Amino acid sequence: MGKGGDASVVYRPSSKLSKRVPVEKPDFTVGTLRKAIPPHCFERSLLRSSGYVAADLLGMAALYFCSTFLDQPAVPRWLAYGLLWPTYWFFQGAVGTGVWVIAHECGHQAFSKWQVANDAVGLTLHSCLLVPYYSWKHSHRRHHSNTGSLEKDEVFVPPMKGSEADEFSLEQTAPVRLFYIIITLTLGWPMYLVANVSGRPYDRWANHFDPYSPIFSKRERLEVAISDLALVAVMGGLYSLAQSFGWLWLLKVYIIPYLVVNHWLVLITLMQHTHPDLPHYNSKEWDWLRGAMATVDRSYGFLDVLFHHIADTHVAHHLFSAMPHYHAEEASAAIKPILGKYYKEDKRNVFVAMWKDWNVCRFVAPDEAGNNVFWFQ
Repeated sequence: MGKGGDASVVYRPSSKLSKRVPVEKPDFTVGTLRKAIPPHCFERSLLRSSGYVAADLLGMAALYFCSTFLDQPAVPRWLAYGLLWPTYWFFQGAVGTGVWVIAHECGHQAFSKWQVANDAVGLTLHSCLLVPYYSWKHSHRRHHSNTGSLEKDEVFVPPMKGSEADEFSLEQTAPVRLFYIIITLTLGWPMYLVANVSGRPYDRWANHFDPYSPIFSKRERLEVAISDLALVAVMGGLYSLAQSFGWLWLLKVYIIPYLVVNHWLVLITLMQHTHPDLPHYNSKEWDWLRGAMATVDRSYGFLDVLFHHIADTHVAHHLFSAMPHYHAEEASAAIKPILGKYYKEDKRNVFVAMWKDWNVCRFVAPDEAGNNVFWFQ
């Protein structure tokens, strides 16, 4: 399939390929999808969005309050560190991920109608989670503008080969695969921010802290610097807390939940864009609509509520990123009948899916040399 949907390219019919999403241009447009969604779904309420922030922060405060009892002499150490602290870390990290998602919505201008309010809330929340708000806002916007493009997408850009290849790699063995998964889920986020690991290749070192990084345009440099200053302020505050309450206290109360947030962030974003049935396109074939649809919805069970449904309505989010999360489920239900086979949902346990798909999503290649559509191999 050449530029503009050239029908001369043959796609191999095969039973193992039957679940792939179509790559031909759809007979609907983004306007068709928008008209199918109730108009109120596009309404952004500062009051309602602020209510979700307040609920998340209240939840985090309540969890912290409960944690103050865990090191009391009456609590056995085996119980405190074998069950109670891990429970705190899990839920504090999950609620913190919800805060992360709302700050991410601020970057999309989905929090309210007012950009000043969006950026003020987003900068505050993301900085408290050690995220460079403006820097990531700009790179993430380009990800949404170029999803599925092998040349221009900003993150989780897979290695590319010129033809299908079935050669075995050491990474497919269980011990090496487990090692790579652990590194990805623990260090993947800071490695992306500091060294652009898994991001779009640039001709020089790219990162999210240097205002002159090739990721950013000249007009974005001041905001990158503001993000850096906000992070310095937060880290200074954390240092003061550690000096007052001890580094062990900071580790248990903040650092471990922070690492849990990073874990969920990487897992969610990686698995939204990694699936054997999703295509990638080179510049001769890519267009925005098909790229935006090259994502997958996944459920995390009861965590979907804490994550503000960022994972189980991700297809709708890529199509309409300025829509607030509290309308995403209704919007998703409205567009699924129109999307039809272009809609992809994976109901497998996400950890099982990650383990299995790590073997078959090592790189992308066309089914036949010269094709402009690439599939995970």
